[in-house]
Amino acid sequence: MIDPVAGEIIDQQQIAAQLLAQAKEQGVSLVGPGGLVGNLTKTVLETALEAEMTEHLGYEKHGASEGDNARNGTRSKTVLTAVGAVQIDVPRDRDGSFQPKIVRKRQRRLDGIDEIVLSLTARGLTTGEVAAHFDDVYGASVSKDTISKITDKVIEEMTEWQNRPLDRVYPVVFIDAIVVKVRDGQVRNKPFYVAVGVTTAGEREILGIWAGDGGEGAKFWLGVLTELKNRGVEDVCIVVCDGLKGLPESITTTWELAVVQTCIIHLIRNTFKFASRKYWDQIARDLRPVYTAPTEAAAKARFEEFAEKWASMYPAIRKLWENAWSEFIPFLDYDIEIRRIICSTNAIESLNARYRRAVRARGHFPNDAAALKCLYLVTRSLDPTGRGRARWVTRWKPALNAFAITFEGRIN
Repeated sequence: MIDPVAGEIIDQQQIAAQLLAQAKEQGVSLVGPGGLVGNLTKTVLETALEAEMTEHLGYEKHGASEGDNARNGTRSKTVLTAVGAVQIDVPRDRDGSFQPKIVRKRQRRLDGIDEIVLSLTARGLTTGEVAAHFDDVYGASVSKDTISKITDKVIEEMTEWQNRPLDRVYPVVFIDAIVVKVRDGQVRNKPFYVAVGVTTAGEREILGIWAGDGGEGAKFWLGVLTELKNRGVEDVCIVVCDGLKGLPESITTTWELAVVQTCIIHLIRNTFKFASRKYWDQIARDLRPVYTAPTEAAAKARFEEFAEKWASMYPAIRKLWENAWSEFIPFLDYDIEIRRIICSTNAIESLNARYRRAVRARGHFPNDAAALKCLYLVTRSLDPTGRGRARWVTRWKPALNAFAITFEGRIN
């Protein structure tokens, strides 16, 4: 920093050391009400407001006014900042034409506070818990109504995000539904549909979130996929999904050339539902040769070995895999790089874990809009641009080349 008056370089560390020494000598705490950081914030804000008033009136403080308007004292005002509640003296003018920008008229909190509220809400805290957090940490009283109004500001942003244009082609799209408790007369479980695409640049992009109207169904998914197509998605090479009945037909109706691939994670997770927990590790080890086999014939042979060992104890597991076999085997025909993308479900699982953590913390929501707002805030917190984008894999170029060769003419 350079002193604007003397033109000399200001040693910020030296100034900070002096302030800390002075605060220690006077017994002033560093943070909290009346603390050093709060007093510095007060001084900076008041200095900035005085500078704005000087620019507005055209003369310095304690100077002579050259017009009809002039300074007219100050009024006290408490604003909530990132360091807590700070009481400042806001300068006034006689005709009331002064419109400060650093702390606007009727503004009771600085912009950084809104981001803190949104961040805490994205982590699943209720309005009451956020209010308690501000009281405990900042010693400031913020009403539940104020917190709700702050989070409501993202609704317009969420609507714009949900209707934004999408890329023309996605090599892979993952579709899944998470269950959220919503009070609709009575508290009941409702599916919220999530679609995640892997772009040609190797980025994960959350394409949208939709509130369901009952149990998860292929008919609703058809509407979701049609909306994605209307927003610009002309082609998808591979769609990874769970084994929901009728879902493959909904996918191929939307994108005729799309390959439907059953999500390996979902298939394994559903397998565990039929088995005693003490056998999960053994079943997982015995299944691995099936989904890592080099060819379909090898996978079939490994599955027969698996079924010979476990089918007598858990016949439902064999039936589960046989019913999903036609949607399970497509990825076995592809290059190892494409398999890596399809099976790299860590990002999807991580995303779902963040969603579920926020949902569980809230217990249930009063309506669909409140649940959607919470899920969007989680999405927003994952990416500063608000689009929920992140790198999918570190070595994307080999995968892109494999997709370009396998799906010739469709990736460009």
